[in-house]
Amino acid sequence: MNGKLKNSQTDYLFKAILSLKDQQECYAFFEDLCTVTELKGLSQRLEVARLLRQGITYAEIAEKTGASTATISRVNRSLAYGSDGYRIVFERLEP
Repeated sequence: MNGKLKNSQTDYLFKAILSLKDQQECYAFFEDLCTVTELKGLSQRLEVARLLRQGITYAEIAEKTGASTATISRVNRSLAYGSDGYRIVFERLEP
């Protein structure tokens, strides 16, 4: 885990997210917490990661998602060298 992220505020945020019971509660919380642009950016990065795992090319991903090649590259680095957060989520969502 990145020590730069760990603090009481981030701990509280993660506890808040883990307390949500269903997708509707997630929509309500994230609509209050994030701007539309922030939430779309998070969603876009998750979709980019999903497509990269499927072996889709950067060009195809950029076309499908509207993500820049810089964003695609950043997500790809996280997949290759990150903390395995994407892997954990995908293994649970796409067994």
